[in-house]
Amino acid sequence: MPSTVGSEALLEELQALEAELHHPGSRCSRARLEQLLHPQFHEVGRSGQAYTRDTVIGYLASVTAQPAVEADQYAVMALADGCALLTYRSARRLPDGTRAEHALRASVWQRTTLGWQLVYHQGTVAAEAW
Repeated sequence: MPSTVGSEALLEELQALEAELHHPGSRCSRARLEQLLHPQFHEVGRSGQAYTRDTVIGYLASVTAQPAVEADQYAVMALADGCALLTYRSARRLPDGTRAEHALRASVWQRTTLGWQLVYHQGTVAAEAW
């Protein structure tokens, strides 16, 4: 059973950190990305493609005009002391207002001496759009 002690505060903190990686309207600096992504970070994208930390940092640091990410239904579960699973769903908001690229997301965050760092992220194509 997931821990509920401080779960609302943990949810808010991790949701805010995750949103930084979506960087709506602004670019996330390389230094900040290096702080947010754990040295052992890796990702499996909604495409099924695996990505390394260096690849993700390089891409996110270079993006200047990323489509708006709309995310909701965040939930958090403490996996162990200093380790948590954040789940949510996301979609890209297109210029015409429609949503595309619907995905179910899961992120594993670990508390380190630098604060919370993202260790693993996975996006899975959603079976249904919303």
